[in-house]
Amino acid sequence: MLLRSMHAENYRSLRSIRMDLGPVNLFVGENGTGKSNLYRSLQLVQAAVRGTFAQEIAAEGGMASALWTGRRRPNEPIRIRLEAELLDEERAITFCYRIEAGLRPPAAAGFAFEPQIKTEELAIETSSRPVTVLKRAGPGIMVRNEAGRMEEYPEQALTSETAMALLGDAGHYPEIGTFRRAVSQWRFFHGFRTDRESPLRQPCLAVTAPMLDEDGGNLAAVFATLSHTRQDTVDLDRAITDAFEGASLAVPEPGEFASFGLVFPQFPQRTFQPRELSDGQIRFLALAAALLSYRSPPLVALNEPEASLHPSMLPPLATMIASAARSSQVWLVTHSELLAREVEQRCGIRAKRVIRKEGATWIEGMRLTGEIAEEGA
Repeated sequence: MLLRSMHAENYRSLRSIRMDLGPVNLFVGENGTGKSNLYRSLQLVQAAVRGTFAQEIAAEGGMASALWTGRRRPNEPIRIRLEAELLDEERAITFCYRIEAGLRPPAAAGFAFEPQIKTEELAIETSSRPVTVLKRAGPGIMVRNEAGRMEEYPEQALTSETAMALLGDAGHYPEIGTFRRAVSQWRFFHGFRTDRESPLRQPCLAVTAPMLDEDGGNLAAVFATLSHTRQDTVDLDRAITDAFEGASLAVPEPGEFASFGLVFPQFPQRTFQPRELSDGQIRFLALAAALLSYRSPPLVALNEPEASLHPSMLPPLATMIASAARSSQVWLVTHSELLAREVEQRCGIRAKRVIRKEGATWIEGMRLTGEIAEEGA
């Protein structure tokens, strides 16, 4: 399913921003403009669906850190609001999900700095009017039953618990399950550890790996799956050859563990192990596994993937992004003007330039409706 639009309000530097999205979404901007907050707001939608929203907010310092701290209108509720609209193109169904989280009221249950879910809603729309499938206000949840009537769900949600996760686990509501599965399969890659103990540098259990884990811990298994299960590494081999001046990937038949190495043309008799590779080399290999894995995630999001990469690696990275975009929706945040130009050329798109407008994150040339003015010109 295609993520058609998103809306984020009162989250960090995002005062209120709504944007239409396409198959490839490229965000470029200076430090401090809030590019990563856009990426993070989308990640929080997935956290709400998975049931880890409260943990994610707590991990970034709690609601006190997550809330917009700029000027507010008088009597405005202090709430983070996130919305996502997904289009199921095969069935011509649009899923609209919204969640609002605020602070704990005085003398209420829950911990002081964890988010309190105020409202939550999932609606679906076909050719007729939108139909609400799930609606939550406070702890009470209303859900549409098999007969098409809204009824009260017998269990109340905890103040920081999402109804989407609670009902999705119940297994009785197909629309909720469909939406939850789609969003749960999104993949977010925000840098990879490259130190000596990094998961990228370690052998891993030889278990078939259709997609890369977000920490890269199954990197060797992803390469083994491509090499020995699919037996098709054409795009992967081309990317590695281009990035490393003729080098090739060596992936032995897995035993108990999967492993890999690089063979450089200057040393054809020797395989360099992951522990011997530079930070940029191992990071590029992780990006290759993220973008060219056996199975394509519905959406793959990369936050500043150019970190530690030599400029000569950016054109091959852009080629991998264009290849991934044939089967996945792509969300890319970058500082690099070179990478942005390379992606623009290969994907036939225009970058969304992130700026600060009256202290808040904004997209240059974007209308309040979420459309980019230049694209319609």
